[in-house]
Amino acid sequence: MATDRKQVLSGSPYESVVGFSRGTRAGKFIAISGTAAIGPDGKTVGIGNAEAQARHCLNIIKNALVELGAGLEHVYRTRTILTNINDWDAVARVHGEFFGDVKPANTIMQVSRFIDPDWLVEFEADALLED
Repeated sequence: MATDRKQVLSGSPYESVVGFSRGTRAGKFIAISGTAAIGPDGKTVGIGNAEAQARHCLNIIKNALVELGAGLEHVYRTRTILTNINDWDAVARVHGEFFGDVKPANTIMQVSRFIDPDWLVEFEADALLED
């Protein structure tokens, strides 16, 4: 591992199984992995509620950014991934609560499902720190 590389874990049970980190910082670049609504107990938060899941996901991302020396204001790209595109409006509004002032580039897309069928939304984020 490069000496200027730092990783943070969020406690997801999938991190050790899959072999990934919640976020990785390499120099001034930060990548946050696909983030689902997994609680500290390893169980899905907000089952059946895309808005609640979105809020939980974005709080996990926010905490990972802080641990890596960044904040939401450093995010320049997000991806919103849904299992039901009809949830886009409620989820997008939560995204707006977190990123309304930042306005990162964003894509909203639908997939057929996630690893856990109770997950309705995942987010990814990329951030860039200033020199």
